Amino acid sequence: MSQFFYYESAGAEHIKKERNKAKTLKKSQWWQQKLQEGVCFYCEESFARDNLTMDHKVPVARGGVSSKSNIVVCCKECNSQKQAKTSAELALDKL
Repeated sequence: MSQFFYYESAGAEHIKKERNKAKTLKKSQWWQQKLQEGVCFYCEESFARDNLTMDHKVPVARGGVSSKSNIVVCCKECNSQKQAKTSAELALDKL
C-alpha cells in the first residue's frame, strides 16, 4: 500500500545537469558491465538487458546526483514502482 509523500523538487538546473551526467555514464564501460550482470538492485532478480534501466537511489528530483555511488541497475517494474522515492521510502511501502 503506497502512502502519500511530499517532497520539494530540486531546481530545474540541477535536474538538467544531473540528467546529462547520467547520459554520459550510460555510455561508460562501468555501466555496460553493470547491465551485463543483469540483476535488479531492488528485487534482486535476473533480467535481460532490455528489461533493465538506470535508477538513482536518491532521485535527481530530490537532489540526488548522477554518480556511481548513487546509480543502480533496476528492472522496469521496480523503477516504475519506485517513482521519486528514496530506497528507504520504498522499503517502508513494502512493510
